[in-house]
Amino acid sequence: MFHWLEKNPFLFSVGVFIVIAFAGLVEILPDFAKASRPIVGLKPYTVLQLAGKEVYKKDNCIACHSQLIRPFKAETDRYGKYSLSGEYAYDRPFLWGSKRTGPDLHRVGNYRTPEWHANHMWDPKSVVPASIMPAYKHQFKNIADLETAYAEAVTVKKVFNTPYGDDIQPGKAAFEKYYKEKALPEALKIAKEMKNKEVLAQVQQGKIPEIVALIAYLERLK
Repeated sequence: MFHWLEKNPFLFSVGVFIVIAFAGLVEILPDFAKASRPIVGLKPYTVLQLAGKEVYKKDNCIACHSQLIRPFKAETDRYGKYSLSGEYAYDRPFLWGSKRTGPDLHRVGNYRTPEWHANHMWDPKSVVPASIMPAYKHQFKNIADLETAYAEAVTVKKVFNTPYGDDIQPGKAAFEKYYKEKALPEALKIAKEMKNKEVLAQVQQGKIPEIVALIAYLERLK
């Protein structure tokens, strides 16, 4: 048999390729599956954070910021621990990005405060004089779409078995209950840390501006 293979180098090469590919899949796929599992302690995004993630996408923050710290010393010195696959287990879609006009944001919640984020969105140069980022003042007036974010949470719980609790249930009544008991208190805590009186007044009236949802999302990035 081996003599026959030696006389057919093409078939021999194909056979070697198949064996190596099969062995590679057997060796690599389980590691990929293990690495993609949620890291210990990781929780799904809250509805407010999901709404903030939508603001992040809508205003195209990904065009200038990545969310993927590579395992190089220069990156870990500047941004913190390198990113792990399991940290993105509840991200649909991923917002890794590739353009870095601004810094990577995967650990931004560790070193920026809600007040800093608010000032940065209102007037970027007030906190980073060399910044070329435009102001996003509309986020202080536009109301975040919590209802759509809640529907997303219901969907991923049902379709992907994302471990949300019993407080995430289908229906208008369930949303209103969650909004009043969970989303508003979470937003109120952030609004107080922002120290913006107009935003705080809106939240106290039951309305959540986009800037509050966006900061909730950015604070989650740790």
